[in-house]
Amino acid sequence: MILISLLLIAVSVLMHVSWNLMARHVDTQCHFLWWGLLTHLVLLGPIGVYGLLVDAHWSWTLVGAIVTTMLANSLYFIGLRHAYAKAPAAYVYPLARSSPLLIILWAWLWFDEIPGTQALLGILISVVGLWLLASGGKQGNARRALPWIVLAAFCTSIYSLSDKVAIGYLPSLPAVLGYVSLGYGASFVLLSALNYWQQGRVIPACRPQWRFVLPGGLFIGTAYVLVIYVMQYLPAAYVVAFTNSGIVIASLFAIIVMQEREHWRQRLLGAIVISFGLVVLGMGL
Repeated sequence: MILISLLLIAVSVLMHVSWNLMARHVDTQCHFLWWGLLTHLVLLGPIGVYGLLVDAHWSWTLVGAIVTTMLANSLYFIGLRHAYAKAPAAYVYPLARSSPLLIILWAWLWFDEIPGTQALLGILISVVGLWLLASGGKQGNARRALPWIVLAAFCTSIYSLSDKVAIGYLPSLPAVLGYVSLGYGASFVLLSALNYWQQGRVIPACRPQWRFVLPGGLFIGTAYVLVIYVMQYLPAAYVVAFTNSGIVIASLFAIIVMQEREHWRQRLLGAIVISFGLVVLGMGL
């Protein structure tokens, strides 16, 4: 089952990288994330909600996990939105993905779950690689962005653990899809409120091209569904750490294909360190 789990993570990573690369081609005024969440809710939301209502093993624990994930997901998007307004994604996103260390801490405090020495070493190495990668993209007002980055990383650790709890009550992929759709629904409402507060309108000023919106909307939720589904076989910190391989792919793509040469040696070193850490983690499974 380990091999299948890693395969599902790989598919999730490819989807995640794909929609993030699509977002790079969209005017920031169009708010790609808003349109992506809307597309997910329209196309996949009804199927997911039906699957959640029919298949889930309902309990107060599951309800608590749903509420926790909805709140943490919403605050995560707020953190990223404010951080991106102050510093580039090349600096913000790797730091926000340092959450596996927090997940290990919460899992130890709440569930008395301690990873093996090799797994812990692999995660630590990969996080150091994330910090190296981020330092190569340090532009803008990084100091003002840092509190929002910390909020995003903290919320990632919270909803990852609530996802780990919830998966025990979600026996099917449609049920997991419904769980994700509820969280995305809350995030969409919050982003809509922010649009209205900041711009006086709920709908963004422009819409991305359909060739970006449709696949982006399908991938943004499906990638998350696969990540949660795998958590029934692997610890949450392991899964989140492995998904950071997407940052490596995106960084190599930017350096090699898009010819982004600024601080490329440091960014390449960061990608190599992340990859080495994930190999160490994988050998410890």
